[in-house]
Amino acid sequence: MSTSTFTIRLDPETKKRLQRLAESTDRSRAYIINEAVQEYLAINEWQIKEIKHRLEIADKPGARFVSHEDVKAKWEGKLADPVDRPGKQRPR
Repeated sequence: MSTSTFTIRLDPETKKRLQRLAESTDRSRAYIINEAVQEYLAINEWQIKEIKHRLEIADKPGARFVSHEDVKAKWEGKLADPVDRPGKQRPR
């Protein structure tokens, strides 16, 4: 694998955190930065791909839409019910 070198500027606190993580995981700072960039790219590439795909679906004739109020009501109901929340159980 070919590698490239980049220079980045980090605020002092971020640099300290990076150094602590590198030391605690017995990895180099370069390794951790490379992993972080790869994860960031994967997430953002996936998100852009999905947005484009969903826009294509929304642009097709007969596409169905849900109102903001209906979505909000559904999520408020989920948040109000402790059974639907991870780590929460129904009171006995």
